Amino acid sequence: MGIKAHALHEVACREGKAHYTDPHSGYCVFTAVGLSKRGRCCGSGCRHCPYGHREIPLGQRPALIHEPAWLTLAPPTDEPMDVLFWSGGKDSLLALRAIQREGGKRIILLTTFDQGSRTVPHQEVGIELIARQAKFLKLPLLGVPLLLGVPYVERLVAGLSLVAAVERFVFGDLHLEHIRDWRVEALSEVARKWSASFHFPLWQVPYEKLLEDLEASSVLCTVSATAAPVEGVIHVGDVFDRALLSRLPRGVDAFGECGEFHTLARVWHSSNGHG
Repeated sequence: MGIKAHALHEVACREGKAHYTDPHSGYCVFTAVGLSKRGRCCGSGCRHCPYGHREIPLGQRPALIHEPAWLTLAPPTDEPMDVLFWSGGKDSLLALRAIQREGGKRIILLTTFDQGSRTVPHQEVGIELIARQAKFLKLPLLGVPLLLGVPYVERLVAGLSLVAAVERFVFGDLHLEHIRDWRVEALSEVARKWSASFHFPLWQVPYEKLLEDLEASSVLCTVSATAAPVEGVIHVGDVFDRALLSRLPRGVDAFGECGEFHTLARVWHSSNGHG
């Protein structure tokens, strides 16, 4: 669904219409208003499902959802939760380990992904692998499909409507101040709405300490995407470890913070060959 269809849907809803005509396919599409009159989710993966796609079996949701939905079992409590913005890579894993060490935290993973390709932007990881991670970690995962031309924050707010209460928004940022500042500025109204604070548990933690914690986790992390500075030097599928770091060209951030490469944490597969 493109921005034009999204705009037509918004107008149709404001006018109380049950459907609109898709400008690309010419098909008649039910609006959230029209679907609400049914009183239940039909389980078909409707484009504007107002029920969180709750009748779609969990295993089928990564491939079918168009609106935000739980991709694993929803949290069993209405108490405030930490919402960890989860990309599926090593930094996400390290942030999770950091807040788990704090103890007593109820945690939700939140992943945004491209609705068309069903992949996490930049990571080039399919949302079905993210769901596999969450299932293995036994944590609730909220999937938020992103639409071309629709503001990120608008989609995020739609996803967070499925969360009863938020204590903190947690991010795995390491040292890029402009990214951290953007998150705080862009999500300030969202945080106020949920009376939530921001938490950056990895902020300016020395890389050696992060590497030691990653090694202590025994989780196998592999390269999922590369960019120009490292192309031909490291490849998709390479294991992220000290040997890989030794091959990086001079000036490349050891954790790929400037987008040089991204990783997938294979939590179901330990780096020592077991699991």
